[in-house]
Amino acid sequence: MTRTTPPRPLDIEELFPKPADHRGVNTRLHPRTGSPDTSASSIGGPLLWPADEPWPMCTEPHRRGRGYRIADIRRRRQLLARAWARDVAPGPTDEERVLLKELERKHRVPDLADTDPVPLIGLVQLYRRDVPGLPAGPDGCDLLQVLWCPFEAHGPSGHGLALHVAWRRSEQVGEPLRAAPEPLLVGFEGALPEPCVLHPEQVATHPHPATLPARLQSEIDAWEERQERQADEGPDAHVLTYRHDLSIPPGYRVGGFPSWHSTDPHATSCAACGTPMALLLTLDSREWDGGCTSWMPAEDHRLPAHLRDPRPAKLAFGRYGLLNVFTCPTSPEHPHRWSIQ
Repeated sequence: MTRTTPPRPLDIEELFPKPADHRGVNTRLHPRTGSPDTSASSIGGPLLWPADEPWPMCTEPHRRGRGYRIADIRRRRQLLARAWARDVAPGPTDEERVLLKELERKHRVPDLADTDPVPLIGLVQLYRRDVPGLPAGPDGCDLLQVLWCPFEAHGPSGHGLALHVAWRRSEQVGEPLRAAPEPLLVGFEGALPEPCVLHPEQVATHPHPATLPARLQSEIDAWEERQERQADEGPDAHVLTYRHDLSIPPGYRVGGFPSWHSTDPHATSCAACGTPMALLLTLDSREWDGGCTSWMPAEDHRLPAHLRDPRPAKLAFGRYGLLNVFTCPTSPEHPHRWSIQ
């Protein structure tokens, strides 16, 4: 099934002077639960990985002997999915709630040392043939793969993530790896993606307001103030804003402009050559926000409320934010950079 983003509640290019000068295009990936194989673009699906190429491991010292079992996470998700899919009295029963509580329990592996290798978990696989706007990788690579360590315990803060970005030529993969290794435990439930098929859709996008020219920023601020004054005072009133309703869509997407939530916008330069980096990919904890559903695809709007899932991939970034991955536009072989928002 395709996914179709509804038209914006207002036409931004009629509201403000010269916004078309700043228009861009991004590709919303619209992941939805499915059973992708290695030949498909996916979130959380199996990666097309050569059998003779070592699977990437995290060897950075950090605690990895306490966490959640992957089998428990998968069973809990399956139980919840079945419970909410019931036509009559959807939701977990009292008996199921007891089991769900047990499946949320953390476990220990006492003999797992802080330096024992941890298999990375595949997050994303994108073929250029499937995803409009996905740039070519180094030497014309057509397949992008992103993996991460399932523990937020890296870097100077001890709370950072460890991301691994790989490009390859899909036609050069001989015998593929049949099954990727899995870690014994993961640090948090949102580290494990639910396998999802993709429904790519290109949509227009406009930059974060703080990155626009000062005069246009002032126009947007004045318009938003008028919106607030004119809004109903009821508890369900939603005040339209440029940032949340008109500019950058939420969810998983390729290209376009980065969204900034936890920090002010800032330029990201390539560590190897100093070139300003471009947004390659955004991974988001939610496909849409519960308080702002204007970006919910039309097909999801037609589903019963209890079957709409704003978190089909079940990944979580930071405090249920998003992950921006940047690439060097002149030399894609240069190291990628990323930020949590």
